Amino acid sequence: MLSKILLSPLQQMETLGGNVLHSMKKTDKGYAGFGEAYFSWIAFGAIKGWKRHTQMTMNIVVPVGQVRFVFYSQDNHGDKSYRVEDIGVDRYMRITIPPNIWFGFMGLCESQNLILNIANIPHNQEEVERLELAAIDYDWISK
Repeated sequence: MLSKILLSPLQQMETLGGNVLHSMKKTDKGYAGFGEAYFSWIAFGAIKGWKRHTQMTMNIVVPVGQVRFVFYSQDNHGDKSYRVEDIGVDRYMRITIPPNIWFGFMGLCESQNLILNIANIPHNQEEVERLELAAIDYDWISK
């Protein structure tokens, strides 16, 4: 399941007065339609998780700071798998997260961390599942 997560390098163009940071075109792999785009701040050391969307495909970009994303799955035998991706200004990428994958994220930059989600559907609380942070055994501190 975690192999379905797509990591796409993004272009940064240097221009006079400030760089241009690409995020997504409708011709990009991972584009699944447009429902809404929104930004979310996450403080240094703060952890948000765990959640999974049952219908939404998320396309995540971190244009400010650095954020660690941890993805989790468990097979029918109880074997657990994790995938960790740190993205942001130091590793400018887009993560495409298909539905039904548990994930959480943590702010890594001491100044600011900003996340952009380009979602294929508008946000709907009815299609989001959440777990308490302790429900999935992952050591965020020593990683």
